[in-house]
Amino acid sequence: MTGGSDMAVTTGLHPTAIIDDEASIPDSCEIGPYTVIGPGVELGERVRIGPHVYIERDTRIGDDCRIWKGAVLGTDAQDLKYMGERTWLEVGAGTKIREYATLNRGTAASGTTVVGEDSLIMAYAHVAHDCKVGRHVVLANSVQMAGHVEIGDWVMVGGLSGIHQFVRIGSHSMVGGASRVVQDVAPFTLVVGNPCACYGLNRIGLRRQGFSAESVAELRIAYRQLFQSETPTRKGVEDFELQGASREVVELVRFMRESGRGVTTPGRGAHVDVEAATKDPPDPS
Repeated sequence: MTGGSDMAVTTGLHPTAIIDDEASIPDSCEIGPYTVIGPGVELGERVRIGPHVYIERDTRIGDDCRIWKGAVLGTDAQDLKYMGERTWLEVGAGTKIREYATLNRGTAASGTTVVGEDSLIMAYAHVAHDCKVGRHVVLANSVQMAGHVEIGDWVMVGGLSGIHQFVRIGSHSMVGGASRVVQDVAPFTLVVGNPCACYGLNRIGLRRQGFSAESVAELRIAYRQLFQSETPTRKGVEDFELQGASREVVELVRFMRESGRGVTTPGRGAHVDVEAATKDPPDPS
């Protein structure tokens, strides 16, 4: 490893940072005190890394990412089947990783753990081996992901939630805080609880992302048919596949068709004031 005067050519590196000779660090990056960067790490342009960060090895970080104090990236998979094979962690451009978050590399199963562009991984969150996190995803404080989890684009996961291995969370969905997610979460839906249950469409999220009233109306019809009618879910999926449906409805139906763990459904006997818990805050004016 190199340090001290060897790093003088890159003015953004603190003299106490330790950078392996096999790491690739552009001059536009900033690296804080006592940070350690190991072999095979590749930083994009204008990456900003705070103090006491540890990036173990074989990690690619995209342009304009920011990593806060104490985060740990690119460490070995916490999987008993991992035998030291070379694997990767990839973090997309513009992503923010807050204090003490931990992101492991993949295993031979997929080779790579991926976090997409413009995501926010909040403090103490954990992204395990072979997970695939989409673009514009928010993982709130202390979200804990087991291995092989897949999260679509524009998903928000509330703090203190635990996600079982191999679970898929569809795009534009929301998981409420302190939830235990053991089955797939359908796209465009809102789930919360322990055990987790579905409470309809993620209407606020859809509105914020500019979905048209027509698209939301079609999704509402599909949701009622798939989740609230007496028609068996499999039969409902087959019916929609025979109809001309919008792109969003096709995505919802395809997700349910491909689910291996089963999809989180509306709870029975559960009473959660979802509207109050997720509505927009009052206008301070």
